[in-house]
Amino acid sequence: MIALDPDSPVPPFEQARAQLAERIRSGDLAAGSRLPTVRRLAEDLGLAVNTVARTYRELEAEGLVETRGRAGTVVAWSPDEGERRLQQAAADFAERARALGVAPADARRAVDRALGTG
Repeated sequence: MIALDPDSPVPPFEQARAQLAERIRSGDLAAGSRLPTVRRLAEDLGLAVNTVARTYRELEAEGLVETRGRAGTVVAWSPDEGERRLQQAAADFAERARALGVAPADARRAVDRALGTG
């Protein structure tokens, strides 16, 4: 499921978070899929329970997973949901840019800079 590189300068929680996020966004882990318990994943990866708990908290903050108490942690994101959120974020940005009086071309340049493409 997850392969950690002990020689990597990237902290283990971030390696785990990035790999799980990629599997969720790619559809490899579909919405509704149940993730291993924090204790189970910690044991499997040889990590502290708190490290895995942080990984799950970060994924939850991104909206990728949802923790349901005793029911466990499940994937909450799907490609359709991702597209919906992207469209909503774009609409929110456009509304804010208009309210600030920003010209459309300037708003597009700001997005390009934020994405690192301009």
